[in-house]
Amino acid sequence: MDNMYNVSSSLVLTGFNLSSENVAPTFLFATLSYMIILFCNLMLILTIVLNKSLHQPMYLILLNLPINDLIGSSGLFPQVIKEILTNSRTIQYSACVAQAFFIHIYAAGTVFTLTAMAYDRYIAICWPLKYNTIMTNAHIMKIITAVWMSCLVLIGVLFLLLLRLPRCRSEMTHPYCDNPSLLALVCEDTTINNIYGLFTVAFSQVIANVMILYTYLQILVACFRSKRSATKAKALQTCATHLIVFLLLEGLGLFTIISYRIKNISPHLRRFMGVSTLIFPPTVNPIIYGLKTKEIREKVWAFFEKVFVE
Repeated sequence: MDNMYNVSSSLVLTGFNLSSENVAPTFLFATLSYMIILFCNLMLILTIVLNKSLHQPMYLILLNLPINDLIGSSGLFPQVIKEILTNSRTIQYSACVAQAFFIHIYAAGTVFTLTAMAYDRYIAICWPLKYNTIMTNAHIMKIITAVWMSCLVLIGVLFLLLLRLPRCRSEMTHPYCDNPSLLALVCEDTTINNIYGLFTVAFSQVIANVMILYTYLQILVACFRSKRSATKAKALQTCATHLIVFLLLEGLGLFTIISYRIKNISPHLRRFMGVSTLIFPPTVNPIIYGLKTKEIREKVWAFFEKVFVE
């Protein structure tokens, strides 16, 4: 039996089983996707950080989304690109655990960050006169701290429960590492892990869905009561942007979670949906917020004009 504390031991990933003619296109797609994610998210981060006019509650909370997207995509792409280049499906157990940890931090962080953004928009639209009083810098820091501490505690406990168990298998059922795949390598009873895993999913989903459903219903009510057409249009556009991002993540994430518990689902579909969760949201998020948010769009265009025109 393998010793789980032997960090030099290797695991074998399922891989993408690429034919020789598909290696180059897949490598180009993965590399280009990662470069786009890095560029778009770093651009969004720098735009918010370097422009004092964007140091407002809405953008300070939004800043956590591209940071989180970089954590998730950087946990996936380097390993995938290495696998394609070297045609090697092995990964060190310690590296696999680290990859899984960051991927789960990304998933939880996205859900909690979108929830915090919904709360901010609720206060801004439903309580505009009290917004500056409620959303102070101290309150924003508490919200951001709560988001990251919740992620670290929930995911940290998840992996502490995993690491206490010995494993007797070394072949993964997924092209990248995550908690369910690592749990499948364990030899002993995993009931506690399964219960806690379902608890973390239920807890994050209930918090996010209830909060977002409530806030957006209140926002819609406030919009339809408002007599200012410009205010109504801007509020509805903001809500639509947030909902597109949230629904995209929820659809991909929930399918991936459910697919682990349905045995007759095609493994190829499971792998595709799992990888899509780490490709599409980090790519789409900065583009959506960059194009749909007027203030950010103007700052980005001004930056490019300054760089290329001057």
